[in-house]
Amino acid sequence: MERRPRARLELSDQVWEVLAQAGGNVAVLHRHLTAAGGEVPSLASLYRVVHRDLEAGRVLPDRVVVRREREEELTRQALADLALASPGQGDVTREAALRLPRSKSRVAPAVSVAESGSVAGVALPAGARLVETSSVRAVAEAVGQAMAAEGAVCVFGDPGRGKTAAVRMALSEVPAGWKVTWVPVPVRPSVAGMRRAVFDALALPGRFPHTSALADAAVAGALGEARVLVVDEAQRLPVPCLEYLQSLWDHPGTRITLVLCGAGTERALSRLPQLASRIGAWQEVPRLATAEVTAVVTCFHPLWRTVSAEDLTWIDQTSTHGTLRTWAALTTHLQNALLTTADAAVDRALLGRLCQRVAPPL
Repeated sequence: MERRPRARLELSDQVWEVLAQAGGNVAVLHRHLTAAGGEVPSLASLYRVVHRDLEAGRVLPDRVVVRREREEELTRQALADLALASPGQGDVTREAALRLPRSKSRVAPAVSVAESGSVAGVALPAGARLVETSSVRAVAEAVGQAMAAEGAVCVFGDPGRGKTAAVRMALSEVPAGWKVTWVPVPVRPSVAGMRRAVFDALALPGRFPHTSALADAAVAGALGEARVLVVDEAQRLPVPCLEYLQSLWDHPGTRITLVLCGAGTERALSRLPQLASRIGAWQEVPRLATAEVTAVVTCFHPLWRTVSAEDLTWIDQTSTHGTLRTWAALTTHLQNALLTTADAAVDRALLGRLCQRVAPPL
């Protein structure tokens, strides 16, 4: 006679989260399940199942990480309720502020754009969304044409205009068979540091080679497939590092589209005419035009829909000056003011005080 199989006790993901919040204390988990009611296994059975799953390779979530994720979820929900409330709805504002975690009641955290349903890699205020402006469409067109020709493109403009966000939006959905690699530029980079940055960005297996020839061979082999190589903050690169990027692009075995992005990148490329002559498109990201401020800002965050068009124009003329990064900072200050001040109204006086916070000292 074969042995009759016994039912296997399994713990759900919710139970593991409770265990993580308890710091791995199985006794606390048993008391929690007992208080919740229903059929509860014995304490010895819980110990045996937890030990079995940990031995099988399951990792117990970090208690700090679980608590932070829970607090961030409560914060996002409270700020979402606040964003949908008008300035006159004081009860909704106070209720949303009371639901915030106590440790984060004065600072509205920035959330990843991927969590808010847009593009990964760009941090925005809670409830905000990226807007497809005319500059974003121009950058997407320039990058797309460069990918079709496997060429190079330079995206430049003053700081805070949204160059990196525009490139990320353009590369959020690439054609099948293409990969996107972002290469971080170290501070005061050298050729050796740039070679190591490219090697690490490609996530190549094994340790970094001890000779430059082996490292270049490994990088060139990984770049043999269709790939977009994005170098942000490229204005930091000296001429030798630019020559290294040019050698990767000119290598006969590589198939890369080179995107150089940063404030002042066009001036850095002027120091190397050989690479500047290979740039197929010079795309500038200008300031946000006054005529499109109202439409862009109201789509950027629902809080600005409660502000009149005249006040939005006044804010742009006095403090933001068409800079999207300044608008994002002002949005965070407005959220904090509405969350921490009872019966706060979005009027010219409040906006004037907040504009002084984002304006640089003269």
